[in-house]
Amino acid sequence: MKKVAKQTKTQKQEDCIFCKIIAGKLPCTRVYEDESVLAFLDISGDYPDHTLVVPKRHCTNLIDASNCRMTACIKAVAKISRDYLKKGYDGVTVVNNSNHTALVKHLHFHIIPRKKDDGLKIEF
Repeated sequence: MKKVAKQTKTQKQEDCIFCKIIAGKLPCTRVYEDESVLAFLDISGDYPDHTLVVPKRHCTNLIDASNCRMTACIKAVAKISRDYLKKGYDGVTVVNNSNHTALVKHLHFHIIPRKKDDGLKIEF
């Protein structure tokens, strides 16, 4: 099994907005949390219950993420998505941007809960 290099302070990127949220230095509306993952509502308020799922330990994107971090994130995405279905949503759109397409350079997944006829135009 491949060893994962230990993270340095430089890699943590002290200016990372998601690291600041995880550390409690910036506020958020928490949706879910466990030992590895934090999920919170997107501050933009663009879609109802738009949720971001991030690993607590900084990594830049899914391309560089360890299998453990990816597994923890995807399990949380699935759990939160099921919870939104129980709350009356008809489905979810899940998005990840990596490398140059990501505005925040900290691995994160967007969960956008959807209603059947919500009229949202989310295209890929």
